[in-house]
Amino acid sequence: MPPEFTQFANQYRTRVDAALEYYLPSSDEPTQLRSAMRYSLFNGGKRVRPILAYAAALAIDPNINLTLVDPIAAALECLHSYSLVHDDLPAMDDDDLRRGKPTCHIAFSEATAILAGDGLQTLAFDLLTQSDLPSEIQIQLIRQLTLGSGIQGMVLGQAIDLAAVDHQLDLAQLETMHRYKTGALIRASVAMGAICAGADEKQLAALDDYAAAIGLAFQVQDDILDVTSDTATLGKQQGADIARNKPTYVSLLGLGAAKAKADELHRQALGALSGFDASAAPLRQLASYIVQRSN
Repeated sequence: MPPEFTQFANQYRTRVDAALEYYLPSSDEPTQLRSAMRYSLFNGGKRVRPILAYAAALAIDPNINLTLVDPIAAALECLHSYSLVHDDLPAMDDDDLRRGKPTCHIAFSEATAILAGDGLQTLAFDLLTQSDLPSEIQIQLIRQLTLGSGIQGMVLGQAIDLAAVDHQLDLAQLETMHRYKTGALIRASVAMGAICAGADEKQLAALDDYAAAIGLAFQVQDDILDVTSDTATLGKQQGADIARNKPTYVSLLGLGAAKAKADELHRQALGALSGFDASAAPLRQLASYIVQRSN
């Protein structure tokens, strides 16, 4: 990746980490709840969704006051982290590793992990009320996060995913599942950053096309890495999808065609940004990162 994108990603990864520290500081407590929440937040995540929110906001208004975006970025990471905690549970994917570390239910307990996920999810929505944005904008942001994460988004995708184990999906069904499971929250991330910065309807539509493409590309690349990478690089068990007999882009298309699919989605994402100027460069670079990443 170009050094300017690496610098951008590091800058905004550091920024959202500082916001998360502010909103969820460590403290003495009679339970392990806060410790489990922080363990799941600060375990080396790539912060793709918060970075997307910052990048979308800057694409609309390069001079935006970033303190307005901070609670949005933090909320997105809290919501994403909750989803991973619950996804790893024995009743879901039953994973022992996340980002190279024991998953939350292994490090603490299954009950504590469930409560940590619950706490992160509700904190996410609380954070959206803590900005200086007008109340009508806060309501729009809450609506976007609800659509991206709930029964019309990520949670629905996870339910489809669980129902698909040991069942053969066709390509259209697989794409539908991942547009909900992975893509919906990525689309919300871009929309929330853009709404915060005052995007108009035309800009929001173009950015949604971009986000839909990279959201699907993210999952295609995940499926490719599940076959081509290794456990140490991935930070989670390599080959887990194959072991669970879950349908993937590689199992349906083959490795070569899956890579071609990722490349096509990358081109679609860049095309959606054709009406934006250089201020959208980080969004373009993020699209490249998503299909070139190794974990």
